[in-house]
Amino acid sequence: MLEKYSLQPEKVFYYFEEISKIPRGSGNTKEVSDYCVSFACERGLYVRQDELNNVVIKKPATKGYEGKPGVIIQGHLDMVAEKDSDSNHDFMKDPIKLIVDGDFLTADKTTLGADDGIAVAMGLAILDSDDIKHPELEVIFTVDEETGMYGAMDLDMSDIMVSICLILTVRMTELLQ
Repeated sequence: MLEKYSLQPEKVFYYFEEISKIPRGSGNTKEVSDYCVSFACERGLYVRQDELNNVVIKKPATKGYEGKPGVIIQGHLDMVAEKDSDSNHDFMKDPIKLIVDGDFLTADKTTLGADDGIAVAMGLAILDSDDIKHPELEVIFTVDEETGMYGAMDLDMSDIMVSICLILTVRMTELLQ
């Protein structure tokens, strides 16, 4: 649906639309977590999913960047599940209905899930790219941030090796400007 609007960066909006099809309110993150695990497995990337549904995906450095410090890209999988009083949206089973309104991406009578869904989409787009040169990447998707940072607080960091962390929390309006 979004591809007909030529939103840029294209891959980021592709993955944002994909995860918007998956119900992912706080406490309901198993399916979106599994999506991220499948994504990594399909690309032959290292992936670890814990019992909370946090996901760690690693991608080796591209040629020429092997000795550079690695980078962590972090975002959270859950979203605030709020809707208008006249909406019959069921956040446990319904996808988010995306609406392009001029220069804005909105949702039909629900929250959009752009904080932090856009960070997840950015992480997936970077992992999917074969033409972005980069050091080792460790992409961490945590859960239940919207209700208390529970996924991040209980994340097993024993296999996290890099020292530079980019926490992606971007307002959709900032991305579209």
